[in-house]
Amino acid sequence: MAKSLNPEGKTGVRIVVAGDRGTGKSSLIVTAAADTFAANVPRLLPPTRLPEDFYPDRVPITIIDTSSNPEDRGKLAAELKRADAVVLTYACDQPETLNRLSTFWLPELRQLEVKVPVIVVGCRLDLRDELQQVSLEQVMSPIMQQFREIETCIECSAYKHIQIPEVFYYAQKAVLHPTGPLFDQESQTLKPRCVRALKRIFILCDHDRDGALSDAELNDFQVKCFNAPLQPSEIVGVKRVVQDKLVEGVNERGLTLTGFLFLHALFIEKGRLETTWTVLRKFGYNNDIKLSDDLIPHSSFKRAPDQSVELTNEAIEFLKGVYELFDSDLDNNLRPIEVEDVFSTAPESPWNDAPYKDAAEKTALGGLSLDAFLSEWALMTLLDPARSVENLIYIGYPGDPSSASRVTRRRRLDRKKQQSERNVFQCFLLGPTNAGKSALMNSFLGRPYSDSYSPTTDERYAVNVVELPGGIKKTLVLREIPEDGVRKLLSTKDSLAACDIAVFVHDSSDESSWKRATELLVDVAGHGEDTGYEVPCLIVAAKDDLDSFPMAIQDSTRVSQDMGIDAPIPISSKLGDFNNIFRKIVNAAEYPHLSIPETEAGRSRKQYHRLINRSLMFVSVGAAVAIVGLAAYRVYAARKNASS
Repeated sequence: MAKSLNPEGKTGVRIVVAGDRGTGKSSLIVTAAADTFAANVPRLLPPTRLPEDFYPDRVPITIIDTSSNPEDRGKLAAELKRADAVVLTYACDQPETLNRLSTFWLPELRQLEVKVPVIVVGCRLDLRDELQQVSLEQVMSPIMQQFREIETCIECSAYKHIQIPEVFYYAQKAVLHPTGPLFDQESQTLKPRCVRALKRIFILCDHDRDGALSDAELNDFQVKCFNAPLQPSEIVGVKRVVQDKLVEGVNERGLTLTGFLFLHALFIEKGRLETTWTVLRKFGYNNDIKLSDDLIPHSSFKRAPDQSVELTNEAIEFLKGVYELFDSDLDNNLRPIEVEDVFSTAPESPWNDAPYKDAAEKTALGGLSLDAFLSEWALMTLLDPARSVENLIYIGYPGDPSSASRVTRRRRLDRKKQQSERNVFQCFLLGPTNAGKSALMNSFLGRPYSDSYSPTTDERYAVNVVELPGGIKKTLVLREIPEDGVRKLLSTKDSLAACDIAVFVHDSSDESSWKRATELLVDVAGHGEDTGYEVPCLIVAAKDDLDSFPMAIQDSTRVSQDMGIDAPIPISSKLGDFNNIFRKIVNAAEYPHLSIPETEAGRSRKQYHRLINRSLMFVSVGAAVAIVGLAAYRVYAARKNASS
């Protein structure tokens, strides 16, 4: 038989045994390994290995004994940090050692950030005073409520050989088949992420999509997961168990999703966690109940800094079908509850947090139109393509995951070709505080103008579809960068590589706002010239409903002429007059060789390079003339010698 691997991809499980001195650690280990009690054991054992055939999972175990002496604290901490599971011992005949679990050992594990399953073991059971008989549940219940990392509690006796093999079986099982990710002990229910994964598996196995697993589908599921078919009588038995406890768990078509979830909760309650874990792992889940990393085609996202990732037409068509399926009333409004339903087979909805939350336009009913739904997907693919494709798999994308996305052409090449082939453009929105950036972002998402001002402290994204002449649709992503975030942005070489176009917003009534916007423009343009990531730039004169500051026209004309870009575009968010600004942004991004500002330093550098190139050309021409002259002289000399 091939060597088994545990879920972490290791070839064994490392169990560290710790506890107060004299609680029976070494005797526990020796008795488990030798299957016999030894009266005299060393104070500290070397690592002890249990062979792979010791337990049914066929995964070898290495047991590490530890010293509780103060001088060995450093070594103890190092071993605990390397553990896959920790066995904490106390002596049943020494109540103070039990108290030390909650006052020292368990807090110590937390302080060391040891986040592995803990098995609490009461040793020396044969020496406990018979007059002090207390149930293990009574003793351990308050400790387990305080320390959720405790997986199991067990009492044993090495001398009488009571429950010794079980100690390390439970420890190994806690590593290979942990309870924590699947089941909430307090509420006695499956955890949400487990329910979502099992729902996805149910849907994948429900081939005829009738909402129930027929006998044939149940059998296929059994063969896939456990490599063995179910006998007809076994199928009847499974359904009877469910139906006896939960009437809605079975209908005339077969086992329902409710029944499928009930079965797994039953397995876990009966301690058969390996059954549910086998199912999850057969469908590609890891210990976090997320798809294993090797199922995500990371190599298909490899790209240069100035390349981006977009969804393919195949993926977009699939998402359109998903939208139609979940927009049950066909009103082009996917309500929040329907969006949650779309992602009910993913570990969680990926759009519940920034930067995706509230990044798309909402309908009047608070939902998402088809364009907004696709825009959110475009944003996620742009910012985190692996996460986007992973979620496509969760919601049932039927094709090869690598066919769901494509890497765009380098922007440097787009500039040479004088046109971009992208469908999704990212615009950096910059400008001083209170210039009108947030108002522009809100208007892009169809939100009403508000006179109240609250400064943006963190970066924020907005995404929407922009319709161009001829019915062509492009997706525009606005990334608002606060004024005090620009320096940090420009501190890295590749910071402008992802930017298709930069827009600089200023308050047209405030001269200081204009000056600060032009300073930012020069900084960004200079950074682009220094790094080779020059970007098209536009200037937006916001608050056009207010009177412009004196010299506004002259100043803006001078700057735009000096830097070789268009004059500022006036807009008024308050009046709803946007001067086709979003279409102009997309147009400028589509032609990345235009609207690129030039700083004085950049101009001087270009003139210097032109001068050098001209000098080299003169040298080349001079050398060519000299060579031609030498050749002519040689011909002349040869003819002269011949005539003589």
